[in-house]
Amino acid sequence: MTRTALAAALALGLSVNAAAAQEATTYPFDGTFDEATMAVEAAIIGKGLVIDYRSHVGEMLNRTAADVGSTVKVYDNADVFLFCSAVLSRKMMEADPLNIAHCPYGVFVMDRAGQVSVGYRQMPEGPMQEVQTLLDEIAREAAGQ
Repeated sequence: MTRTALAAALALGLSVNAAAAQEATTYPFDGTFDEATMAVEAAIIGKGLVIDYRSHVGEMLNRTAADVGSTVKVYDNADVFLFCSAVLSRKMMEADPLNIAHCPYGVFVMDRAGQVSVGYRQMPEGPMQEVQTLLDEIAREAAGQ
């Protein structure tokens, strides 16, 4: 394979992975934003995991809108819970050290016009599907599905 063909194949593969990484799975939550965040926290902790950080994305976007010249309110509220699994992270990174790009893992809660959802970013095909299964279990449990 020539260098040009190899470079094109690699670029195409990276583009497909980047596009897939941008997709998300969401589940509707029948309740308030605060109830959903408590449910997500309980589901993560219930799996024996520790939440490393809770990112208040909605607050940040609302607080900085005027600073960046926007009047759009994207979310009424939105948080992302970031965490890792020592067991799964080791397994994923032993399979491919570049899987570090997907760590820490995140489950989000968003409220848009009173519609509350719980979700996560989809993981690429291959070994990371085991992490996606964990994220899906957490999101479904939190959403009551």
